[in-house]
Amino acid sequence: MSEDLPSNEIFPDTLFDLSESDLFKAIRERVEYLFEKNPELLMSYLYRLDVLEVKINAVLSPESVVPPIDGLARLILDRQKERIATKLKYKSDPPIPGWEF
Repeated sequence: MSEDLPSNEIFPDTLFDLSESDLFKAIRERVEYLFEKNPELLMSYLYRLDVLEVKINAVLSPESVVPPIDGLARLILDRQKERIATKLKYKSDPPIPGWEF
């Protein structure tokens, strides 16, 4: 059924027009909320995103020059950019029709 819908009805074109600054702001807002309301869930998300613990500890350190919320948001954005780059680098061809499982 969703095959009948043009992709712009599912994902408006404006969704992909966000700048890196806009993405950072959106991530930062969510990090700030979780940092204050549910830090355990935030740490779980960081773990699932495979953000290195040493980097998390560095931005949460009292010696950090960056506020913790900004630092965590930057780590998430940077990690997502790394994941996208890796997927593009190791992109594989689509499966042969009929061989799907």
